[in-house]
Amino acid sequence: MTRPVVDRFVAGDALPEALVAVRALAAHGIDATLDHLGEDITEVAQAHRNRDAYLALLDALSREGLGGRAEVSVKLSAFGQGLPGGHDLALAGVRRVCEAAEAIGTTVTLDMEDHTTVDSTLAILAELRRDFPRTGVAVQAYLLRTEEDVRALAVKGSRVRLVKGAYKEPSSVAYQSRRDIDLAYVRCLRTLMAGDGYPMIGSHDPRLVEIAVRLAERYGRAPDSYEFQMLYGIRDAEQHRLAAEGRRVRAYVPYGADWYGYFMRRLAERPANLVFFLRSFTTRS
Repeated sequence: MTRPVVDRFVAGDALPEALVAVRALAAHGIDATLDHLGEDITEVAQAHRNRDAYLALLDALSREGLGGRAEVSVKLSAFGQGLPGGHDLALAGVRRVCEAAEAIGTTVTLDMEDHTTVDSTLAILAELRRDFPRTGVAVQAYLLRTEEDVRALAVKGSRVRLVKGAYKEPSSVAYQSRRDIDLAYVRCLRTLMAGDGYPMIGSHDPRLVEIAVRLAERYGRAPDSYEFQMLYGIRDAEQHRLAAEGRRVRAYVPYGADWYGYFMRRLAERPANLVFFLRSFTTRS
């Protein structure tokens, strides 16, 4: 029963299907960031397999001439971050991926997971940026700490994807109401737009998209100095509209055999996500 819904948001079980999705997006002027599914692993061998899957992905992007149209997104839990000694294990694995990405002229963005992983993720980001300064990171506006994190990240060369946040977090660490989350998002977005980094606006909310456009104009940002990011299969018409206006747009494209785990974890983290998925399933606009 789940698969027809997931097919809308996951490019496929295997790499060739993901490449088809990247080519289709590129034909409409939309770039991609690819996520090989497989988070929250329990064995070191799985971390190595996920690393190797990304290396194969980057090799395929190079052979297909798609290095300029696609980057990769990495969840550090898929690289062993949550295992004993996981910080060093994840850093070693993602470093290999960054080396391969740089070799073909593309980039890596570290996805952010629940609040317990933020310090480790930002520490790994700092290590990677010494050798790979274009390495990006996602931050979640609903976390109380994020405004301070964003101020530290809004520096030259820093690539930051700002999202609202999808994990179910306690009130001790995260805003709970939609209004408070939206206000926090705008405050963080203003800091990023005013800073010297490269903001990546991760939102499907029309209000926030419009605010981002106005802030870019206020701070005199060139069209290639920021981008919009939306999930694959969601608000396709809006993605095409923004791209047609000459704005940079990137679709977040998950793929892999762990699609069921990916979907169910999104629902377990926040049951309200089911409404989001079903609403998006009924309309692509």
